[in-house]
Amino acid sequence: QVQLVESGGGLVQAGGSLRLSCAASGRAFSMMGWFRQAPGKEREFVGSIRWSGGNTYYGGSVKGRFTISRDNAKNTMYLQMNSLKPEDTAIYYCAIRIPGADRYDYWGQGTQVTVSS
Repeated sequence: QVQLVESGGGLVQAGGSLRLSCAASGRAFSMMGWFRQAPGKEREFVGSIRWSGGNTYYGGSVKGRFTISRDNAKNTMYLQMNSLKPEDTAIYYCAIRIPGADRYDYWGQGTQVTVSS
């Protein structure tokens, strides 16, 4: 059974920082990604990390402010969010892509991030 457990969300003032975590268990995966969805908006790609090799990829709106890292031993991905803006307010989801797949098939329950102005 695949489990993705996010943590670390909360309320922060604009300009502040937060770090999210996502712990995965249950099956092997090739990529882990972060997505977010704000009320009334479509889900947005935040970034991802290739588990073997550690290559990272970022969406345009967060590039330069957010950093993805991983702890292989803990099967955990992190999202360090700096210089937060009110428009970063959303529910943040982590997801995994299994080897050979071209989409993210497993998703966490989400964690709320609220940035006040």
